[in-house]
Amino acid sequence: MRALAKTKQGRGLELVEVPTPTPGPGEILVRVEAASICGTDLHIYRWDAWAQGRIRPPLITGHEFSGVVEAVGPGVKKPQVGDHVSLESHVVCHTCPACRVGNAHVCLNTEILGVDRNGGFAEYAVVPAENAWVNPKGLPFEVGAVLEPFGNAVHTVFAGSGVSGKSVLITGAGPIGLMATLVARSSGAGPILVTDVNPYRLDFARRLGADRVINPLEGDPVEVARGMTGGGVEVLLEFSGNEQAIHQGLSALLPGGEARILGIPSDPIRFDLAGELVMRGVTLFGIAGRRLWRTWIEGTALVYSGRVDLTPLITHRFPMSRYQEAFELLASGRAVKVILDPRA
Repeated sequence: MRALAKTKQGRGLELVEVPTPTPGPGEILVRVEAASICGTDLHIYRWDAWAQGRIRPPLITGHEFSGVVEAVGPGVKKPQVGDHVSLESHVVCHTCPACRVGNAHVCLNTEILGVDRNGGFAEYAVVPAENAWVNPKGLPFEVGAVLEPFGNAVHTVFAGSGVSGKSVLITGAGPIGLMATLVARSSGAGPILVTDVNPYRLDFARRLGADRVINPLEGDPVEVARGMTGGGVEVLLEFSGNEQAIHQGLSALLPGGEARILGIPSDPIRFDLAGELVMRGVTLFGIAGRRLWRTWIEGTALVYSGRVDLTPLITHRFPMSRYQEAFELLASGRAVKVILDPRA
């Protein structure tokens, strides 16, 4: 089969021919129909400091994908051959203390598809059967491919006391920030403010239902947020990983509000623990992945019901043979979700 792999250290990926894998006990073989490029894949493609410290070539990349169950290994009763599935990318152990108390999304022994083990940028992928989420057969495969990152947005928006009836600031209008805009709007939040320095993505946020978009290079998000809300937003949803944006978000937060942080800075950052958090009574949540499987239930309820439509976020589609063009387009900031067709 064809696969897109990191075959050696250095920038780029390589389209290779490898044996089609066979599912073992507790595993399934998925015929991949659509795969989405994630920011993590860009890190691997660029071979930045994070990738150099984490990735061990050779590795088939990609962790956002969907397809059809082609075969099942011994002991697998669900899913069944022919089922249409999306894949949870975190493979967990079920035995560590975090898993045992219901926090498998932060399992101490997590392995991630396409990062720690072979992923879905391929014609076929073997994954644990328990990592498959069965979708209705009418759901487009490209939508199924982005349910995994959509879960990050759902987890962030629904954490803590939720957002219904609350003012919200979203810092970072990347794919997950834009998904969070949709989730917040469908959940009754308002007003919804979104910040980013990319005009293309700010325009997207506006069209998806943001009440106000702010480019920090052109205006002060803190001033705008306080002016619109009479003192500050009740919830901060942080997706940028940018130190300045994080400080702005915390400053724009109403005392006693909630900050939910999904964005990961590339380097350690400094902040005033007393002034920005403690003395203002802020509750901070670190958001990692998706709660297993609560977030999948919540997220797919929004999508299946039609309350959230993810198709506008799928801006480009490429055959996997044109992967370089696809990666460079996403890196340019002129795309949201880019889908690869492994069979083309």
